[in-house]
Amino acid sequence: MTLWSDISELSWSFVGVLRDVAPIVVVMFVFQLVILRRKIPHLRQVLFGLLYVVLGLAFFLFGLERALFPLGREMAAQLTDPTFVGIAEGDTVNWLAYYWVYTFAFAIGFATTIAEPSLIAVALKAQEVSGGGVKAFGLRLAVALGVALSLAVGTFRIVTGTPLYLYMIAGYIIVVIQTLAAPRMIVPLAYDSGGVTTSTVTVPLVAALGLGLAGSVPGRSPLLDGFGLIALASLFPMITVMGYAQISGWLARRAAARASAPPQGDTS
Repeated sequence: MTLWSDISELSWSFVGVLRDVAPIVVVMFVFQLVILRRKIPHLRQVLFGLLYVVLGLAFFLFGLERALFPLGREMAAQLTDPTFVGIAEGDTVNWLAYYWVYTFAFAIGFATTIAEPSLIAVALKAQEVSGGGVKAFGLRLAVALGVALSLAVGTFRIVTGTPLYLYMIAGYIIVVIQTLAAPRMIVPLAYDSGGVTTSTVTVPLVAALGLGLAGSVPGRSPLLDGFGLIALASLFPMITVMGYAQISGWLARRAAARASAPPQGDTS
């Protein structure tokens, strides 16, 4: 594509972002000026900040369309190529042959979640509010592991063609059981951790992977089978975060029991 077409597409992306951000700006300004009847503090900085937000989102969306979405489709097509998988055309789909797809989904899910800005923000705030009781990096690892597992399971679902609701029902049954057993402090954080995974970095790659995979596996429909990975990516982190808290609590109790136990050979 020519430079002019790139500039034209970027311009339309900028206009679209400006249109989407406009209602937020209007609501904020109306409440500040009409409801609260106060001037907007540091108006110049606010306007420059809004401009940076619009430019950043425009470049981000432009990059998604040009890089991440095509890359996800290309990776899915290559990993499911009959020559690479070792399946002759016309053969039935063997889910065992797609092990590289599950491995790639696990790896990309872990990597994108670790880099997710919204998760970093939540993890740092959780560590700050808990006084260090919740470690930011430990929380990020737990959430990233949950997303990685969810994508591996989700790609398995696409390959096998099994219904999504079965995975969702089973997953939420586990969440309910864990909610009753996990420390009360961690439950709301675990639920929020499931939401922060569906943000700027994770969603585009997950959507591209799901649609690309569903379009490459024989007998699968991108519309029926390509979506659903994001739902699983929101579910599994709840399980792993509460599991992380439960395991940490069990290890702490075990260490405390060992410390309070009398030394072996002590007859006093």
